[in-house]
Amino acid sequence: MTDEVLVYALTTCPWCRKTKQWFTDSRIAFEAIDVDALPVEEQDEAAEKAYTLSGGRRFPVVVINGEVIVGYSPDKFLEHLKGWGG
Repeated sequence: MTDEVLVYALTTCPWCRKTKQWFTDSRIAFEAIDVDALPVEEQDEAAEKAYTLSGGRRFPVVVINGEVIVGYSPDKFLEHLKGWGG
């Protein structure tokens, strides 16, 4: 069973870097969208999507199998990962 993991992040955010590193170290495939590294014309759309998902301008925004987790929270990540007994 493959988990769908998407991380909305900022390159300047230490918690975003820590979140991406956690998924990398845990060998969990994920897609990362570094909002501030996108071409200017794509930044507003990605930022708005992250805002809608999180209910505010907070990062990282992690979407695991359709469930939204805001912030660095490995325990919550594990709860929603099918392959990890969630």
